[in-house]
Amino acid sequence: MPKIIGGSLPEHREHVRARVFDALRGQLYERGFDAVTLASVAAEAELGRTAIYNHFRDKEELLVAFVEHEAARYVALLGAAVDAVDDPVEKLATFAKLQLRTLAEYHLPPGGALASALAPSAYRRIAAHADPIVEKLRAILARGVAEGRFADHDPDIVIPMVTAALGARQVVDVPAEQLDTAISVAVGFILRAVGVKTRDDQV
Repeated sequence: MPKIIGGSLPEHREHVRARVFDALRGQLYERGFDAVTLASVAAEAELGRTAIYNHFRDKEELLVAFVEHEAARYVALLGAAVDAVDDPVEKLATFAKLQLRTLAEYHLPPGGALASALAPSAYRRIAAHADPIVEKLRAILARGVAEGRFADHDPDIVIPMVTAALGARQVVDVPAEQLDTAISVAVGFILRAVGVKTRDDQV
């Protein structure tokens, strides 16, 4: 019988999943999804080759579970950061900074690559985790419009434009010493796009 990590089977399961996710994270960033195998993840997570199948049927199911785990953690972090400030301009700036910082730190395959690698049902499960992020952005924009801080544009047009800008990897693919400046410029661009006059505009 395999050794139980932690005080119970649920704790054991969470410990194993955390080790597997850590291993997968590294392999995704270093090798890409196509090169990942359950056997390679199991070896790095120090699991038996067959033990990983007790948790995941295949690498597609593993990727979906990993993205769901990462997304839930990120949504909680984003919500806490945005809710910690009251001014809608600061909320949007905080939202944009965190999105860009996360984009710089994480290198999951882009949406198009995931769509081609996964079955449609699996990709829809992953894509659904963007919904709370979009709704958070929608709430920030609505608050800013209501308070007269943002231009009253159709959010169904503005939101995809903002999310596209915040998903542009070229913005953050810069030397580490230039990242803060790149993010600052990008945040200023987002704020101006919704009608906020920044200090640069007032010079």
